[in-house]
Amino acid sequence: MQIADELELDLVEISPSANPPVCKVIDYSKFLYQLKKKEKEQKAKNVKVVVKEIRFGPQTDEHDYNFKLKHAISFLEEGAKLKAYVFFKGRSILFKEQGEVLLLRFANDLEEYGKVDQMPLLEGKRMIIMLSPKKKK
Repeated sequence: MQIADELELDLVEISPSANPPVCKVIDYSKFLYQLKKKEKEQKAKNVKVVVKEIRFGPQTDEHDYNFKLKHAISFLEEGAKLKAYVFFKGRSILFKEQGEVLLLRFANDLEEYGKVDQMPLLEGKRMIIMLSPKKKK
C-alpha cells in the first residue's frame, strides 16, 4: 500500500483466493478505460446477422413470384439471410405439395446467390425454407 501511495497509483487485488492474495499496482481508471476499449473492439468485430422474410401463398402468380425473386436476390447480395415461406390459410393446407414445389423452385432460382440452409419444412400453417448468402470471392 505504501508503494502504491508513493507512486500515486491504485493497489488492485487480482486473485483474492490465492495464498497470499495477489495484488498489482496500476492506474485503475486507465485499466477500466482499456477494458472498455477492448470490449468496444470486440463488439465492432461481431457481425450482426439480418434475417429477411419473403411470404408466398400456395397459388402465387408468375409476376408476383418474379417480383419476390428480385427482392430475394437483393437481400442475399446485401449479405442478409433469407427466410421464405408459404402461408397456408383455411383449406389451402391441402396444397402442401404445391407449396413445397414453389419453395424448391425458389431455392433453385437463387442457387447462384445463396445456398439452402434448411430444406422446406412444414411448421403449423407455414412451410419454411432458409437460405444464406454465398461468400463473395
